Amino acid sequence: MAGNDWINSYLEAILDVGPGIDDAKSSLLLRERGRFSPTRYFVEEVITGFDETDLYRSWVKAAATRSPQERNTRLENMCWRIWNLARQKKQFEGEEAQRMAKRRLERERGRREATADMSEDLSEGEKGDTVSDISAHGESTRSRLPRVSSVDLMEAWANQQKGKKLYIVLISLHGLIRGENMELGRDSDTGGQVKYVVELARALGSMPGMYRVDLLTRQVSSPDVDSIYGEPTEMLPPRNSESLMDEMGESSGAYIIRIPFGPRDKYIPKELLWPYIPEFVDGALNHIIQMSKVLGEQIGGGHPVWPTAIHGHYADAGDAAALLSGALNVPMLFTGHSLGRDKLEQLLRQGRLSRDEINTTYKIMRRIEAEELSLDASEIIITSTRQEIEEQWRLYDGFDPILERKLRARIRRNVSGYGRFMPRMVVIPPGMEFHHIVPHDADMDVEMEGNEDNPATPDPPIWSEIMRFFTNPRKPMILALARPDPKKNLTTLVKAFGECRPLRELANLTLIMGNRDGIDEMSSTNSSVLLSILKLIDKYDLYGQVAYPKHHKQSDVPEIYRLAAKTKGVFINPAFIEPFGLTLIEAAAHGLPIVATKNGGPVDIHRVLDNGLLVDPHDQQSIAGALLKLVADKQLWAKCRQNGLKNIHLFSWPEHCKTYLSRIASCKPRQPWWQRNDDGDENSESDSPNDSLRDIQDISLNLKFSFDGEKSGGSGNFDNSAEPEDRKSKLENAVLTWSKGVLKGTQKAVLTERADPECQCW
Repeated sequence: MAGNDWINSYLEAILDVGPGIDDAKSSLLLRERGRFSPTRYFVEEVITGFDETDLYRSWVKAAATRSPQERNTRLENMCWRIWNLARQKKQFEGEEAQRMAKRRLERERGRREATADMSEDLSEGEKGDTVSDISAHGESTRSRLPRVSSVDLMEAWANQQKGKKLYIVLISLHGLIRGENMELGRDSDTGGQVKYVVELARALGSMPGMYRVDLLTRQVSSPDVDSIYGEPTEMLPPRNSESLMDEMGESSGAYIIRIPFGPRDKYIPKELLWPYIPEFVDGALNHIIQMSKVLGEQIGGGHPVWPTAIHGHYADAGDAAALLSGALNVPMLFTGHSLGRDKLEQLLRQGRLSRDEINTTYKIMRRIEAEELSLDASEIIITSTRQEIEEQWRLYDGFDPILERKLRARIRRNVSGYGRFMPRMVVIPPGMEFHHIVPHDADMDVEMEGNEDNPATPDPPIWSEIMRFFTNPRKPMILALARPDPKKNLTTLVKAFGECRPLRELANLTLIMGNRDGIDEMSSTNSSVLLSILKLIDKYDLYGQVAYPKHHKQSDVPEIYRLAAKTKGVFINPAFIEPFGLTLIEAAAHGLPIVATKNGGPVDIHRVLDNGLLVDPHDQQSIAGALLKLVADKQLWAKCRQNGLKNIHLFSWPEHCKTYLSRIASCKPRQPWWQRNDDGDENSESDSPNDSLRDIQDISLNLKFSFDGEKSGGSGNFDNSAEPEDRKSKLENAVLTWSKGVLKGTQKAVLTERADPECQCW
């Protein structure tokens, strides 16, 4: 082949050596026992990254060819193919290098711009500080989760809080919320968030220094749901109520407050609630104002007691909390639970729906708009993991991790941020109640057989409901507890189980997929996933090995975990991405080792508990391998179980609430702006950066900086003969005086409008 003599010579030398002797265990890089295949080495090592293994077969044929003409033809054909492969490889490598270089440049440019933008007044000592290694709340990002190291420390902290009388408002709008027997899994809106907010309200209500917690949600008076959801008020008694009843006063404790908004006689999904949020805000504002007066008479000495903070959960509640926070001038907290921009990316990556179809189905753009508003209005964003901050919140216009660290560093050093503000990101893992959980060490055989002197206690009904599916119910149980949603990735789990024969021989699979009466009555998305799972069970003939009960109560969930632990089973969460994974904490508390997705919160949970394995949710071989390893290796199973039980106290509710309240304490207490007096306005500069005077202060600050650069005197009402500092001071005072007058006039106008009897706010 003209111009490619080096290739000709190379291939001729290979052909002279011959194809070599195949050996399944022969090394391509080392000459083992004198057996080495230069042709295969050339194809697999020199020409890497391309599926051209048929070149090896061509060389074998060329070596065996006796005809020189046919041999030369084959050789020339192979040369052209190698040349084309080398060109493609070089092109791909160049494009990848360009992409990486462009990404590095963009990252470096953003870092330089943020640093330059915020470093005007930094001292040399500040410039040398490694701000990027400090987390948003002043701790190392590599540190473990905080823990209560002793009972004495917790008691000392409790004694410090006893003198406080705090009132906190939580908001969670969608789903069906009640204090007991929560219908988790009934639909996509009634899931882990519902349980979290109810338990958070209950736990906060029993904390020292807390007087009242209101969980505001939607009142639903519909024949399709239980009548409890139509009750305007429901008390959440603390778990250890005996020790707290003496300290509780009238109207104290935790309550679910149901505000009527939207269709009165119809339960609708969260995607349809957006038009009715202003109606909820009116009702919530009325409740808070009335409650502040009641609490003022009880503990405020006749002065209204306003909420210490308003905490919105999910985008719809964040939208409402932002409006209430602005109206009442109360600090706002926000927890996203799951975020719209991240969900949009996941759905687009799956390719099943277009952007317009996603927006029509999930109202995703309205949700993202509410999350951006929540970012702007919040003082603190509470997340479950660092991953949520670094990989999900960074997708939003209102948050930038690098700039946030810079601003936080300036605040800690009392250096001006020039009116710029970003909410503080705080990682607080969800808590859990452990006092009622008693892990059992006995084997299932011993417990089920019992003995004559101590007969076995009756099994919970849910056990027989699950066991009826199995041919051999004594095998270890692989347990998955999630609704049939595509992002929960249950179909991949069934495929992994069905295609791994050793796993099928060793274990059973239990899928707790919420409650359903009929598949046709489920939402189209959930029914589609469930039908896919049933088809896979039929495809792999998994009858007698997979359980999928139709109904379970919330009180049955602990018994399901206990059954899986008795069979020496494993809990799995194979979701594509999991914001936190509260079920992993529950499983660990019952002594179950875990297999979980490596995307999201399970990484932080595993770092603390060290009680299982993390897997790629897209790789079914990885899922099957991890499950098989834990089921087959009893020593590894026992070690993971003990690690989980030993470290589970790190996720207790008292620790969660202690961290929660300490973060709230950093927010400056405020009162509604219509109740401020003239003297209070003078101190408004120290209020939160998102209060009503921030913009005016920014204007005066900008005017101040512009006058620093002037060399000639101004004109107008200012004395040109005055010293420059006096002129700047007079200008600032004039602007602030003018702003106060404008704000007072606006406040009077708003109050006059809201005092109208026709207004729903009052």
